[in-house]
Amino acid sequence: QVQLVESGGGLVQPGGSLRLSCAASGRIYSISDMGWYRQALGNERELVATITSRGSTNYEGSVKGRFTISRDNAKNTVYLQMDSLKPEDTAVYYCNAHIWSPFYPAGDDYWGQGTQVTVSS
Repeated sequence: QVQLVESGGGLVQPGGSLRLSCAASGRIYSISDMGWYRQALGNERELVATITSRGSTNYEGSVKGRFTISRDNAKNTVYLQMDSLKPEDTAVYYCNAHIWSPFYPAGDDYWGQGTQVTVSS
């Protein structure tokens, strides 16, 4: 069974920084796209950033220039460095990855459990 485990969330003051990590484990053949999404209380889940297996990135407009997505393919891990955090960044952040595995050889999307990020004074 494939599992995505997230870490790095917490409470920070406005202007602070956090780095989120998401590691894929289990029997994995390969991983293509990986990304981060977030969902504020009462709101829809929205895209934050994505990164392809070749390193191409895409960012939601409000985080561009403040957040940086990266990945370590040897560790099956994706990161989100968050700088200059604002209160409106407060949300549960979810890792996503498209993974080929014995469980689903044709490939499928997997989601992490979510990690809370709170930006407040």
